[in-house]
Parts: sequence; structure tokens; C-alpha cells
Amino acid sequence: MELTFIDGVLSLDSYLTVTIGIVVLFIGRRLNSAIGFLKEFSIPEPVTGGLLISILIGIVYGLFGVEVQFDLQARDVLLIYFFTTIGINASLKDLLKGGLPLVILLGLTVSYMVIQNLTGIGVAAAFGLEGAVGMLSGSVSLIGGHGTAIAWAPRISEEFGISNAMEIGIASATFGLILASLMGGPIAKYLINRHDLKPAQQAPIDVGVVDEKAGGQNITAFGFLDAVLAIHISAILGMFLNEGVASLGLQLPLFVTCLFAGILITNLLPDSFPRISGTKWPSRTPEVALIADLALGTFLAMSLMSMQLWSLIDLAGPMFTILAAQFVMAILINIFVIFPAMGKNYDAAVVCSGFGGISLGSTPTAMANMSAVSQRYGTSHLAFIIVPLVCAFFIDLVNALMIPFFLANF
Repeated sequence: MELTFIDGVLSLDSYLTVTIGIVVLFIGRRLNSAIGFLKEFSIPEPVTGGLLISILIGIVYGLFGVEVQFDLQARDVLLIYFFTTIGINASLKDLLKGGLPLVILLGLTVSYMVIQNLTGIGVAAAFGLEGAVGMLSGSVSLIGGHGTAIAWAPRISEEFGISNAMEIGIASATFGLILASLMGGPIAKYLINRHDLKPAQQAPIDVGVVDEKAGGQNITAFGFLDAVLAIHISAILGMFLNEGVASLGLQLPLFVTCLFAGILITNLLPDSFPRISGTKWPSRTPEVALIADLALGTFLAMSLMSMQLWSLIDLAGPMFTILAAQFVMAILINIFVIFPAMGKNYDAAVVCSGFGGISLGSTPTAMANMSAVSQRYGTSHLAFIIVPLVCAFFIDLVNALMIPFFLANF
């Protein structure tokens, strides 16, 4: 455990960062319980706590000039844990059953990415700015997230002479994350109430606290260790898959290959396969659901509490106009395009909450939105399969081709 204060910078090591992240989760939980509209609109608890802490840290920086820096290495491990559990819970039967919705959602997402870039470029042009500025507040930072923004900003800065490209990209990704976190729950609530939607069946919740009324089982110590072992085995295979993909010249985030590793093992491993635990592969067990909930909540809390809001003050004006236009566009497309195309049922409403997260934020935000909605209204296996597949895998591939095309032609 290490805490240092040098030249006005307070640095916290990974141990303290995780500890504070857990505290932030409890703060969010208490606030959501005490403030009605937070629970009413299914705002994720880590979002509530994380935003509050980041604002307080920003105030401390403004008053005393003290900058707080967190070691986020453990956060990235939690991301691997979460997406591996999604893969472990993925059934090939469900995937085949959701084949057409997967294709439909993918096509709509690619089309939306084109609209998102054209919106950013159009608003930037209205301010007399380079199209690349609009791209930085388009799919580079919004659907692409912080990682894509950080990866592309140096090239955009060099080729287009935009010296603050990195700041614009990070700021857009950050505010997009906030808007995405706040958008998914209300959209799902609106659609569910307006169309009186209910889950097709009351199945156990895959992500979140086990619903005993839906047939949940008791959590045991050995069951928990068996789930951890399955996650580690899948993650190890995911690391080898990642290296193999990289050798072919394709760079994918590690959590994507870990997700696919979980899917492969879950659907290829026979139930009779002899395991050291003496049990079947722990797909859709309450222990896996608990680990998924812990990993996702703590990851998101750590991500939001570590935002340096003071670095965004000088980036108002055109950037916020672009973000406002993107926000309105995302809501309209979600309600009037995504929901009807996905079937106007309960699964479609949960997919919309996830699409609200990915359209302006990140895949973990999409999953957090769907998790919050599922815990209140009921689970949707289809949504938790097709949304992460579209968001975590196909989007990175499409964006890698779309970004250079728009930069070269607009």
C-alpha cells in the first residue's frame, strides 16, 4: 500500500484505488436508495457514486491545486473478469436463436456510426473547423471510447495540425460516457412503460444479484472458487487467442478475445468432461453472476471517479455543441429505429438501453445500463449476447476502417 504526495500530485496505488472504488460503489448505492429519481430511471450505482467523487476531486483541485492520480491497473483486470463471465454465460443455442437480431443490430450500428461521423463533421464545419475535429467527437471518441481516441489523436494532431487533438478526444469520450450512462435507463423505462413490456420468461439474472423467485440457487464457497477458476482458464485461452490474432496483423482489446474464449469453452466442453472441481462448467451459475456484478460495478466506479474534470474546462463551445447534437441523434435513433427494428418487445427495450450506452460511451457502460434495467424489470439473455458481440468485436473492426476513410475524404 503506497500513498505519495509530490509537487501537488497525490498518487494512490492500486490497493488504495480498488478500496476507494468499493467505497464509491456503496456511496452510489446509498444515494440511489435515498434519491428517488436515480432509482426510478435505473441510473447505475457506480455512475452515481463515481460522478460525485470526480466532482469533489475536481473541486479540491480548483481550490487547493491538488491533483489526485489513481493507479488503474486493477481496473483493467476487472474488465477482463467481467467480459469473460459474459462469454461463459453465452449459450450457442441462444446465439443461433438470436442470429437475425444480431445481424440487424450490427447493420444498424454501422449505419449509426456513419451518421455519428457526419453529424460531428457537419457541426464542426458550421464553426469553421476541420472535419477531423468533428471526427474526434464522432466515432473516434464516442462509439470508439477513450482507447480509440487516445490511439488516433496523435495521428490526427500530426496530419491536421490540431495541437489539442488528444484533449478534445478524451473530453468527448468522457462526456459521452456520462451522457451514455444517464441515457440507457430512462430510454428503457420509457419504452417498457409506454408499450407495457415484460420479459418473455422469468429466468435467473445473469448479471447482478440472484433473484430467488426466478429460481436462483445458493452461493457456496466452492462454487465461487469454481467460477473464479473457470474465468481464469478462459482468460488464459483469451490471451493466447489475442496473441494469435495480433500475429495476423489485427489488434483487438484483450477483453474481446477473453469473451470469445469463454464462449468457445462453454459451447465446446461436454458436460461429462472430467473437471478437478467435480462439477460441470459453471455457465449461468449464481457465483458467475455475482462475480460479473462485482467486476462491472467496481470497474465503472473506478473509471468515473478517476476522471480529471478540470482538464475539460477550456474545451467548451464547438465540442459541447457537437456532443449535444450527438446526444439528440442517439436518442431519436434508439427510440424510432433500433426499438422497432429489434421487434418492439422487452428484449428490444433492453437492447436499446445497451445501445444507449455504446452509442456515446463504451461497452462496459452499455453492459452497466442493461444490468441496471435487468435487475429492475427482468433479464434478457438475447440482449446480453448480441450487444457485447456487436459492441466489443464488430465495432472495433468497422471503426478501424471507417476512421481513416472519413479522415481522408472529409
